[in-house]
Amino acid sequence: MAGAHRRAPWNRLPSGVPVSRRFSLTATAVFAASLVAGGAFAPAAVAASPLGLAPLPLPSLLQEREQDQLTVTVVDTNITRADGTYELRCGPAGGSHPESASACARLDELAGESKDPFAPVPKGQMCTMQMGGPATARVTGTWQGRSIDATFSRKNGCEISRWQNLVPVLPAARG
Repeated sequence: MAGAHRRAPWNRLPSGVPVSRRFSLTATAVFAASLVAGGAFAPAAVAASPLGLAPLPLPSLLQEREQDQLTVTVVDTNITRADGTYELRCGPAGGSHPESASACARLDELAGESKDPFAPVPKGQMCTMQMGGPATARVTGTWQGRSIDATFSRKNGCEISRWQNLVPVLPAARG
């Protein structure tokens, strides 16, 4: 059978590319095109899609996130002007917090680290037995679209570290 043309197996195209791979590449290309076009070419994308399916609607990447709003109450810092209740708004920075711009900048940094600065110390965590002073704080409100209700103290090394991680949202307290 010299010169006879070999047919590709049923699951491969004549080019040798597996059908499933080609479908995957086509679907990915259609999805990417709909993202880039911002939906402007959605009807064309549906027609070009092998199954005639439209991509799922996605939230606008340009939508502004909800404004962060926190109430910070601090007592017993041994710094009279630091004690009190403050409102902190971020996006844009504002409120009665004495360092709203730097506090919001710190919260933005913490959001980028993908760690929850308001999470309590894990149960069973080994902490140094040191006293950082009688200061306590409570933070309530909304941060990164979720509800916050966190308490802070300086009663051991873990709690001191947690507090220091949130300065200037919380004041730099003296021991």
